[in-house]
Amino acid sequence: MKSSLTILAGMLAATLAIAAPALARDVTHAMGVTDVPEAPLRIVALTNEAAEDLVALGIVPVGAARSANSDPWYDYLSTDLASAVVTGEELAPDLEAIAVLQPDLILGNKRRHEKIYDQLSAIAPTVFAESIQGTWKANLTLYAEAAGKPAEGAALLAGYQVRLEQIRAELGDRVNEDISVVRFLAGQSYAYFPASFSGSVLADIGFGRPEAQNGEGLAELITKERIGELAADRILYFTYETGDGLAINEGESWMAEPLWQNLEAAKAGQVYGVSDAVWATAGGFMAAQLALDDIETIFALPPTR
Repeated sequence: MKSSLTILAGMLAATLAIAAPALARDVTHAMGVTDVPEAPLRIVALTNEAAEDLVALGIVPVGAARSANSDPWYDYLSTDLASAVVTGEELAPDLEAIAVLQPDLILGNKRRHEKIYDQLSAIAPTVFAESIQGTWKANLTLYAEAAGKPAEGAALLAGYQVRLEQIRAELGDRVNEDISVVRFLAGQSYAYFPASFSGSVLADIGFGRPEAQNGEGLAELITKERIGELAADRILYFTYETGDGLAINEGESWMAEPLWQNLEAAKAGQVYGVSDAVWATAGGFMAAQLALDDIETIFALPPTR
């Protein structure tokens, strides 16, 4: 027969096991240190970057921010996120919808969601990346750690590095070309810098950039009078279209300008329209893979995946 002391010890252990929350790991992130479950099962992603990184890690979030200008997801995510609940917009999370999902982990971004961090933390353990766009590789590593899949995250980045090496080898001397990047929005246009998502992918491959596009920050508003600054061996452009056609009109207006038509890349037919979602808005691992697909198509390279 068990002694009363043994029984009491067993009861105490059981009580502690029930009372103790399933918080087993400290994760350091942009807002400090947060205890997260060893293997979170119900994750909400407040940015498209976080959502697609989770999908790449083999995790389907229970909730995610709507993909920009989509209903509700980008095409390349629609199947994987079919069961996910929309939790508002990336810039306007729906706290009530998030709470209803009873998540055990929330992934967000300080630049997007700092003001609601405390409210989110009251719902579930919350981990924020510091910034967005060009920091996507560091963010993927953070999300993988928070989700309990650091090895899988490292494997994804290793595979990306392998693709880069294969693409560089196929490019040969063409890796020394300069590539210019411009984004058209309604009534305004931006030249994108190396710190942007698109800039980071081009830099990873090894392409150069025109001198005017080596500035600080993500991008710079430019005018038609500065079209000459876009001069490069090739030009990539993407259009943030919201359904009213104004951004498309903006791009067409620029390309009708004599200054544009006089660019060597334009005269050589080396101007390429690419997806705004892939090259600017999405910002995660899957978008980076699709961007590499575009480079292979543009340069007529054999596919590396």
